[in-house]
Amino acid sequence: MSLTSTSAVDPAVRFEPALMRRKLSGTVFYGLCVMAVGILLLALVMLLADVLVRGLPWLDWDFMTGGPSRRPANAGILPALVGSLMVGIIVGVVTFPVGIAAAIYLNEYASDSWVNRVLQTNISNLAGVPSIIYGILGLAVFVRLMELGSTILSAGLTLTLLILPVVIIASIEALRAVPNAQREGAYALGATRWQMVRGSVLPAASPGIMTGIILAMARAIGEAAPLILIGAFAFVTFLPNPFTGSYTVLPIQIYDWARRPQDDFAGIAAAAIIVILVLMLVLNALALILRARLSRHIQW
Repeated sequence: MSLTSTSAVDPAVRFEPALMRRKLSGTVFYGLCVMAVGILLLALVMLLADVLVRGLPWLDWDFMTGGPSRRPANAGILPALVGSLMVGIIVGVVTFPVGIAAAIYLNEYASDSWVNRVLQTNISNLAGVPSIIYGILGLAVFVRLMELGSTILSAGLTLTLLILPVVIIASIEALRAVPNAQREGAYALGATRWQMVRGSVLPAASPGIMTGIILAMARAIGEAAPLILIGAFAFVTFLPNPFTGSYTVLPIQIYDWARRPQDDFAGIAAAAIIVILVLMLVLNALALILRARLSRHIQW
């Protein structure tokens, strides 16, 4: 009896080739993922370092308050910065009510029919359409059909079409994340459907909705291809008007400077890149702050 017990092999220390292979493959895959992330971070750090080294010497008050010039020493970004801010305001004003209203209808009011499913599928597909296609649509509808011309209003409406599917999808997912107990509790207290949506579901989904809208607006501010197609100018020396006249935005101004062969223009292009990066960081930080503040009162 003792001989049998001493000759038995402990299952915990038994060598299993299949288990060792799985562990080895998992370790290799994890190492490859870490290496890929490291390469991307290294490339990002090198790119940011190059932009900072080139752009910081040009970044001063005169650069922020001046207009574009054929001499790099006299060039500034104020018309492009104001144009980007105006476009962002128009995008936010139009996208906020339309995107949230569409998401509320599709998630809270529309029945689970094939029409609703096809509609949501098409909205998801529109989120992946190249931005240049929206530029063609904006040129045909806003610039020519509605005769708005190559104005900031046309640019804002075009970029609204670009990010509206993203906003609708993000808002629908935020509404779906609200537990059904929230809705049932509101109905149990005698609320109507609109009262339930307004007082129970929408406040609970607001962090995700606001985050999606702000991140989508950050993408819109960084777009250049649709605006080039609908007639945005690269050289504007005056502050733009939202409804009439020429305009430019930061991405187009950066492109115009970067394609010139002189080294000084590369420097002011890098300075403008720093400005737009700061603007993106501010928008992303605003999204995080709003999400944190709105999430404090959510409990489920």
